[in-house]
Amino acid sequence: MDALKGLGEIGLGSRLKRTSEYMMRETQLVYDEFNIDFDPYLFPTFKIIKNKDGVTNTEITNSLKTSQPATTQAINKLHKKGLISLKEDKLDKRKKVVFVSNKGKQLIENVTPIWNSIEHIIKEYTNIKSESLTELINELEAKFNEKSFSKAIIEHIKMNTTQNTIAITTFKEEYSSSFYNLNIEWLQTFFYVEPYDEEVLSNPHKYIIDKGGHIFFAKLNNEVVGTVALMPMSEPNVYELTKMAVSPKHRGYKIGQQLMQHCIDFAKDRQFDKLVLYSNTKLENAIYIYRKFGFLEIPVEKGCPYERCNIKMELKTKS
Repeated sequence: MDALKGLGEIGLGSRLKRTSEYMMRETQLVYDEFNIDFDPYLFPTFKIIKNKDGVTNTEITNSLKTSQPATTQAINKLHKKGLISLKEDKLDKRKKVVFVSNKGKQLIENVTPIWNSIEHIIKEYTNIKSESLTELINELEAKFNEKSFSKAIIEHIKMNTTQNTIAITTFKEEYSSSFYNLNIEWLQTFFYVEPYDEEVLSNPHKYIIDKGGHIFFAKLNNEVVGTVALMPMSEPNVYELTKMAVSPKHRGYKIGQQLMQHCIDFAKDRQFDKLVLYSNTKLENAIYIYRKFGFLEIPVEKGCPYERCNIKMELKTKS
């Protein structure tokens, strides 16, 4: 039994402290994994120094709302690592102005992709709807137990540095279960499975392949991690870009965008007139990406096959 969790709201301070210490330890594991000589506890101080063209101890203290001794200790550690340099203030010789050293600038260049991944995973892990801070921490700790903070960050970093290893391939019978499972998981996560979805996903040959459509799969290290389909529509030479789904543990790595670009390139090569997609404005990030790729909104027709659809978009692909 988790004694701290059992304390309820009155144990909130201890819960926050434990969560903070856990995240610091896990972040250190990430730095160690990539041979980055840095202490996560020094991040706030170093980030302020990085963002300023010279800053004093007092300015750092006031910005972070911490104690003067704590700031001094952090500065001393950063100086000992050679990441900062200290210079006398031109107007007051008693003051020291802190700058990032050349070694510190090199560290920033090396560690910035890691910081970006850490920020991404924190946003992903804390995207929680809750009625209280205690409930949010409960959900956050459950996510940590499911996959450690460090493992999630390391996977994200490696994925973003190995995107070229993503291979996109065409339909094979052995991929039928992946096509079904990836899409069902996505629908259950964001909406619900409509009868039309179940029918198409259970019969990809009947509704897509045999009608001249195409299904593509993204593979990473021989594992299917995403899929998308181009399904013929009643209008000649027009295809619906549909059934796009990426496995939960690989979301956020732009696999969906790679699949979409593949579909657009494929449509242009085959001289399709246009691609059409149905979506929902609830999926703000997806709609943003569709617009980024050139899709424009058009009216949703009566009798749209999807109950969840409230936006229809098209991209003209024929040159």
